[in-house]
Amino acid sequence: MPPVIEAAWGLRERPSKGPKPGLTLDRIVGAAVSLASTEGIGAVSMGRIAKELGVSTMSLYRYVSAKNELYVLMQEAATGAPPELGAPGADWRAGVEAWAWAMREVYHRNLWMLRLPVSGPPATPNVVAWWEAALAALESTGLDEGAKISVTLLVGGFVRNDAVVMADLADAVAASAGDPEDVLARYSRTLRRLTDPERYPQVARMLDSGVMDDSDEPEFEFRFGLARILDGVAVLVEGGAS
Repeated sequence: MPPVIEAAWGLRERPSKGPKPGLTLDRIVGAAVSLASTEGIGAVSMGRIAKELGVSTMSLYRYVSAKNELYVLMQEAATGAPPELGAPGADWRAGVEAWAWAMREVYHRNLWMLRLPVSGPPATPNVVAWWEAALAALESTGLDEGAKISVTLLVGGFVRNDAVVMADLADAVAASAGDPEDVLARYSRTLRRLTDPERYPQVARMLDSGVMDDSDEPEFEFRFGLARILDGVAVLVEGGAS
């Protein structure tokens, strides 16, 4: 079993001798999460964490062997436990929708998580608990286990992608030193200048409609996309039940 998984599940033995009283894996991970939240994931290094904790860099390696291992533990800590989605057998759509919104909140609360490399399938306690919650929400669908996993991956992938896009757009707006309405207006004007209606008739029609002139509410695209995905899952559920 990989050492990081043992550490996440509390299966790794604690160092018999610590370089400084009070230094623990939880403190190291907590300092790393705090640093990532305030300065971004790029600020996280063993040296910087050691400085924040007032210990030597080498002392951290008694608890965590590498930065990639630390990333896994940071994600586990920041993810936390999933929400209560109701009793087994409750309305599956409401449960999956609540699961998706809760996951979205986790990402938006910890945008640095979106910059972490994907190190493998879920294997830490909290992440596995989120899988368990999604599968439990789908219990009443009658779908087989493979289909339930596929739905979970589909919805989870949508949530993550939406969060990445929203975070990137927010960074772009911040870099432009303008408000979202101004950025959208400039983008619309730029497209109008660059796109020939004969070559891009659909884009021209979209621009002429005025749909790009006003920004949507921040959650509109997420609501729209999630609803369409769950509409498709509903068709799958109904087809499997027939």
